[in-house]
Amino acid sequence: MSKERKPRKKVLKKEERSTADIISGIYDGVRSDLAQAITLVESNATRHFHKSQEIIQELMPATGNSVRIGISGVPGAGKSTFIEAFGLYLCEHGHKVAVLAVDPSSSKTGGSILGDKTRMEQLARHPQAFIRPSPSSGTLGGVHRKTRESILLCEAAGYDVILVETVGVGQSEAIVRDMVDFFLLLVLTGAGDELQGMKKGIMESVDAIVVNKADGDNKARAEKTAHEYKQILHFLQPATDGWETKAFTCSALNNISIDKTWSIVEEFIGQTKNSGVFLKRRNEQKKTWFYTSLKAEIERMFFEEESVRLQLPILEKQIGMDEVSVSKAVEKLVERYRQ
Repeated sequence: MSKERKPRKKVLKKEERSTADIISGIYDGVRSDLAQAITLVESNATRHFHKSQEIIQELMPATGNSVRIGISGVPGAGKSTFIEAFGLYLCEHGHKVAVLAVDPSSSKTGGSILGDKTRMEQLARHPQAFIRPSPSSGTLGGVHRKTRESILLCEAAGYDVILVETVGVGQSEAIVRDMVDFFLLLVLTGAGDELQGMKKGIMESVDAIVVNKADGDNKARAEKTAHEYKQILHFLQPATDGWETKAFTCSALNNISIDKTWSIVEEFIGQTKNSGVFLKRRNEQKKTWFYTSLKAEIERMFFEEESVRLQLPILEKQIGMDEVSVSKAVEKLVERYRQ
């Protein structure tokens, strides 16, 4: 005897909000509307892209009023603990904090590293905070655009401190440096070995180096490590004109010197705004973003052109058989596109 089938429950498709409704919700600080706008920014669908651009264009007058802070860290440095402690400190002192992530590696793995909000459970529950997972796919340029536009959306929603966390290694530091005002590097004690492996480029791109876990038996070693960093920084080019890169200790777990971190950021913002460096950097970042976006769009248009797509495998084969040089193949392809 066959079992009687139960009638299927009707799955109601979530209705997509209108552009005007989302904009209104963002201005009112509705986190679900902000999240939906960021989802549109991260989507690869053409209609979502156009809708997200409409939203951003409307919100532009309300952007640019935050302090953008990049946070990177060596493995095991306690980055999640630090971001949570720092974010909670800021929220408790009247700020609205958004945490975003840049993860170029996710374009290969398809993973979303910051997706597990349990890493910052307290901060995620705070009404003055907003935590967003990193984009789970896309090219480096795509991640770059998506994070930049997410920053603008968060600013329009009233978040006055944006923390941009680097998740990947290598290129992610350069990407983040180009979208934040202040860049902080979190490190551990035992600077001797660590400094040998630390890239000079990374040290020259940060505005402060914080030696975390400076508590208990580790406190003296942490102070020694911070002193060693200060000595090295003295011989390196500072990341920001007129600013001496700081090195100090903290204990995120015990909330020690978290307030000092914010004092240094405030000092930095005040000094760079007075000298004009702050505005100059913001304008340079916009210019870089413009050219990066322009190159990405030209590349997309080029490779979507049918004549180019048809010619590519032929030229690849000819290059492999040494029938045509790479430069000549490029010239042929560009000529085909022009025609």
